[in-house]
Order: sequence, then structure tokens, then C-alpha cells
Amino acid sequence: MSVEIKTIGVIGAGQMGNGIAHVAAAADYKVILVDVNADALEKAVATITKNLDRQVKKEKITQDARDSALANIDTSTEMSALSSADLVIEAATENEEIKKAIFEQVCAVVPEHTILASNTSSISITRLAASTDRPERFIGMHFMNPVPVMKLVELIRGIATDEDTFQCIKEMTARLGKTSVSAEDFPAFIVNRILIPMINEAVYTLYEGVGNVKSIDNAMRLGANHPMGPLQLGDFIGLDTCLAIMNVLHEGLADTKYRPCPLLVKYVEAGWLGRKTGRGFYDYSGDEPVPTR
Repeated sequence: MSVEIKTIGVIGAGQMGNGIAHVAAAADYKVILVDVNADALEKAVATITKNLDRQVKKEKITQDARDSALANIDTSTEMSALSSADLVIEAATENEEIKKAIFEQVCAVVPEHTILASNTSSISITRLAASTDRPERFIGMHFMNPVPVMKLVELIRGIATDEDTFQCIKEMTARLGKTSVSAEDFPAFIVNRILIPMINEAVYTLYEGVGNVKSIDNAMRLGANHPMGPLQLGDFIGLDTCLAIMNVLHEGLADTKYRPCPLLVKYVEAGWLGRKTGRGFYDYSGDEPVPTR
């Protein structure tokens, strides 16, 4: 069944959710941004406004385009607001049980034709789809962070995803101005299968005293021409997210090479999650990030 997408629901007003809402509204889709936390919704709209204003200042979009994008966004704390959505993209925390609980609520309010998508960066699309009433209209859409800047979206088919759903989402992704790649439904897909173990290895390098935070990040920036050091990147992604993905890889592939570094586990246990908590491998309390080791 082919679906014409006019209205997109986005669940989760955090960093990924507000970025997805931003690019969808800018592509002239009607957007319903849903979060249980009203303060998070208010903060998300403020972030989107700030980012659109920056694009106007850099002459990447016009003032009219900025105003039109903001007018396309509605917010709600209720799932029932999604009753008119043709596509719902879940961008909640990287926890399988939380995502399944969200989709159970979504299925109760959306029409039969609605396509469901998860922005998961590592969890099985087939398992998430099986928890819904429409596995054939369920797909993985893994956006990169920050969404308005990064060009790539990984599209992941579950075993039951039908061809109409895949082609519909592929066309919609192109309308967002993004490039899609198709990934098979294996733990962490393509980008994070490669990227997160590299960050984990950087934490091991720190843990074993091979180098300190500054030397490890400088080595990879200057020696491998990476735009950002792996520990700095881990802080940017969120160390809890990095750990969750390593756990999915370790459990899903049953290979000890994916064992999370004990130091990464300790940082997460301490609540040192990176930029979002003000401390990770860098301290962000001052004007400039300061290495903590």
C-alpha cells in the first residue's frame, strides 16, 4: 500500500528528535513533535528557532523559509496528537523496552496506513517491528547527529518490511535533502558498527595509560585527519549512548572484541555522560573544554 506522507510525527524532543523535526519542517512537512516533558518541548522549539536563525544569518535559507518551517511545527505531550500522522519517527532513548512501550501506545492512535520508523542506532528493527501491529510498514531511519548538518540517513529493513514502505521512506529521505544508504538489520548497522568500537578502543587506550585524553584526541585528529578526536566525539554523542551500543554489539554478535571498556562503564555509572551533563572525558564548565585525565 503506497502512502503519501504529508504529516510526520516525531517522538522525543531531545537532540535527535528536535533535529529531525527541524529538517522535516524545513522540507515543508507538517510536524507533530511529541514528548512527555513539556519543558523538553519548549527547549526543543527554542533550539530549532536558534538553528533556523543561524541558517538565515548565513544566507542558507530565507526569512520566509524560516517562518514557514516554524509554522509547520506543533508540539504535544499526548500520543493522541499523532492521530493524523502518515509517518511516525521514534527518537527516544536507546532502550529496547522503552521503544517497544512507545510503539504500543502509537499503534493505538495512528491510522492503519501510517508508517512507523525508529531512529535507533543499534537495536534490531525486526524485533521492534514484531512488537507492533504493522511489521510490514516498519523501518529503521538512523539519522546522524547533528541532524540539520549531517547528510546521511541509514535505512534499515526488518525482515518483514515491504518494498512500498522502503521506497516511500527512501523518497521522503531525499526530499529532506539527505542521502540514504541501505543497511542490513545487524547490530549497530554500518556507521556505529565501525565508529563506536573505535571510540571504545580509544577509551581502552586511555584506561591502559597509553596516552592521556589530549594526546589520544590530538593523535587521531592530526594523525588520521579526523575532524574530532574519538574521546571528544564520545562526549558529543553521549557516553551512555556509546555504552548502550557497545552492549548491543557485545550481546548481539557474541564476540569479546566488543566488550565495553570498564572505564566507559564507570563514567556512565558516575553520571559523567559527556557534553549533556557538563562532564565526560572533558569538563565543560568553563569557556573551553578541559581534559579530565
